[in-house]
Amino acid sequence: MKKPKTQRHVGDDGEGSARESILKAAEAVFAENGFDGASLRQVAARADVPVALVSYHFQGKLGLYREVFRARNPSTGAQRSAGLALARMEDDPDRRLEMILKAVLIPMLSLRNVEGNQYGVLLAREANDPKNRERGIIEEIFDPVATATIGLLRTTLAGRSEAQIVWAFQMVIGTMLYLMADSGRSVHLSDGACDPTDVDATIRAILPLFISGIRGG
Repeated sequence: MKKPKTQRHVGDDGEGSARESILKAAEAVFAENGFDGASLRQVAARADVPVALVSYHFQGKLGLYREVFRARNPSTGAQRSAGLALARMEDDPDRRLEMILKAVLIPMLSLRNVEGNQYGVLLAREANDPKNRERGIIEEIFDPVATATIGLLRTTLAGRSEAQIVWAFQMVIGTMLYLMADSGRSVHLSDGACDPTDVDATIRAILPLFISGIRGG
């Protein structure tokens, strides 16, 4: 007789492991369906836990969605801020620009090597969702680094207008989001020569393009 499938409860593996399982499942479900298309029931099924346990840990869908982003931010946010702090101490503007771009890009692109491109897909969805201002996740989690980066670009790119500086920043972020979410098109079009999971090679390829474009603009 086939043994019935059992779901995990709070005490089975400890609250911490259950919470991590829910967050991992939620990242995948939200990446696949977006915020509006996902449900707590789908997340619970993916995590193999009761729906009530999801609500217990996160107080609803928006709380869970917000926590998926927060869970990724402590290390990447700290790495980006540390990189910007080092760039701020560099006197040479050309070298400083390179350091700024690396500080912004490398921690985020490196996430592909942790859990694939699911988080990149999710972040790209949220950044381009007309409702993202209502949720405030981009403002809360990403705007502090964005504001610091733009401020440092102002001091680095003397004589540039505010529009030029912000457009340069947006072009960098747009490329970053595409590479984080890329489901294989770069590899396909290049017969394997362009692989976003190879962060070092990706940075070597795109950094000169950014620097040349920003400096020449």
